[in-house]
Amino acid sequence: MAKEHPSTETIGKVDPVASGSEEGIDRNFVEALARGLRILQAFHSSEERLSNLEIALRCGLPKSTVTRLTYTLTTLGFLHHIHELGRYRIGLATLTLGRMTHSRLDLMQASEGLLQELADSTRTMISLGIRDDLSVLYIDSHRSQSTAITLNLDIGSRLPLGTTAMGRAHITIMGVAERRIVLDRLRALSEANWPALEHGISKAFLDIAELGCVTSFGDWNKEINAVAVPLKLGNALPPVVINAAAPARTVSAQTFISDVRPRVMTAAKIIENRYKRNWLQA
Repeated sequence: MAKEHPSTETIGKVDPVASGSEEGIDRNFVEALARGLRILQAFHSSEERLSNLEIALRCGLPKSTVTRLTYTLTTLGFLHHIHELGRYRIGLATLTLGRMTHSRLDLMQASEGLLQELADSTRTMISLGIRDDLSVLYIDSHRSQSTAITLNLDIGSRLPLGTTAMGRAHITIMGVAERRIVLDRLRALSEANWPALEHGISKAFLDIAELGCVTSFGDWNKEINAVAVPLKLGNALPPVVINAAAPARTVSAQTFISDVRPRVMTAAKIIENRYKRNWLQA
């Protein structure tokens, strides 16, 4: 008898909580700084070029405010203004900060060498990702060197939270109150697609219970298969998920379950143990 997926009503059911921002009442909160950071987050890759209007639409800010902030960020080197196009791209100052942060993460030390080996042995792209609002953000990525992986994803790429294996894995490890808020927001974004989205998220909890990972076989993109495993690293870092993805034509769903899944789970354990050992020795 087929198992029923748990309803997201049950998954996220808690007493009502305040979901509004406290930005307006927190005297220590610097609104201008927050808006500047939101503008930098609006760029989904270092190559993307956006106008002030496009940035304003992505950030939900007035265009006049965005114009002043992009001028300031350009003066400081965090944005680069392409005059002939009237557009902006991420500046070298931002990329330098990103490289410094990336190189200093203890997590990178714990996973060094392992992710490339895993990518080669499974013929997939192996990535680490964190949650960024209603998206997941790639913080590390390695492609198989023996097989052509055509996925156009790299460090800094963002993917949907509700349809990808990595995104759903993040949802499964959220606290109940946080999950309720996130699910409500996802539903509000697309009422028409919510039944399918809810089904996939509910299935993610069954996947974790039965398989130890979350699957997405053609859910985000019909030509892409993937599995994801949350890393248990404690509270020193934001939640991190390890993900394996490949074109369905090269790695089938069955192969992901029988071969890729156990290898990713083993790698996750190794990374967790290395990270905890490094943390204790620090």
